[in-house]
Amino acid sequence: ELDAGRAPSSAAGPDLRELFLGSEGAFGVITEVTVRIRPTPAATAYGAWTLPDFDAGAAALRGLTQRGSPAAVIRLSDATETKVNAAMGGHLGRLRGCLAVATFEGASASQAAAARASTAAVFAAHGGKDRGEEPARSWERGRFAAPALRDALLDIGVLAETLETATTWARLGALKAAVTSALTTTLGAEGTAPIVMCHISHVYPAGASLYFTVVAALTEDPVAQWRRAKDAATRAILEAGGTITHHHAVGRDHRPYLAAEIGDLGVEILQAVKRTVDPHGIMNPGVLVPPVDVPAAP
Repeated sequence: ELDAGRAPSSAAGPDLRELFLGSEGAFGVITEVTVRIRPTPAATAYGAWTLPDFDAGAAALRGLTQRGSPAAVIRLSDATETKVNAAMGGHLGRLRGCLAVATFEGASASQAAAARASTAAVFAAHGGKDRGEEPARSWERGRFAAPALRDALLDIGVLAETLETATTWARLGALKAAVTSALTTTLGAEGTAPIVMCHISHVYPAGASLYFTVVAALTEDPVAQWRRAKDAATRAILEAGGTITHHHAVGRDHRPYLAAEIGDLGVEILQAVKRTVDPHGIMNPGVLVPPVDVPAAP
């Protein structure tokens, strides 16, 4: 047993909580947690803006984040995703460019409205046009419906998959272009010209995530089809300075590329931890950590 996290902050060595929170079950089982709670917001405001292009939208998000964005949720879709979502949400013809949606929470309606107003000013400075509340409300209503659509698309011969990454603001545009090109080229070579959509879903002072959604016609071997496309995209991510996964985790799919991101020494450190906390290799074997030699279970 390991007891980590006695206080809100500690200087008693590296934070071991982070080691286990990112271990994907390979290092042990979490049996007890202490969580933070906060009051449910009294009011929520919604906003949506269209930007001339993805770079302008990313610049607006960067400015908002680095000054301390008041948004509870903020998201930017590229032009392709904006068109697809507009068609599905009944906004086709009204939304041109790249759509940003945001929600704002506050202790009062006036506080939430003030947060929206300050965000609107930043978007306007980057060429954004205010589209009211409905696109953001529409996104919130349907945000969990898209994953359920994947199985239905597979049933009718349509590949629908996703991948995600993150990088610094300076590298964001080049990373998006590299991954889009890798997916388009790889899938297109099989005669299945894809639709590649992308959005920013998480922002940080130093950078942001990119989440790609890919739609294409299935080939006779769809598993191999996606593996080739995912491999090309992941190699493009590494070459462009992105991370192999922002929030989907390493698992088995990304494990072959882990050493390229954290280095051989990083892999050896993870393997050493695995040997110490799981000497018989029984904890979620096969994920995160490349295989290590472990003694047979008694």
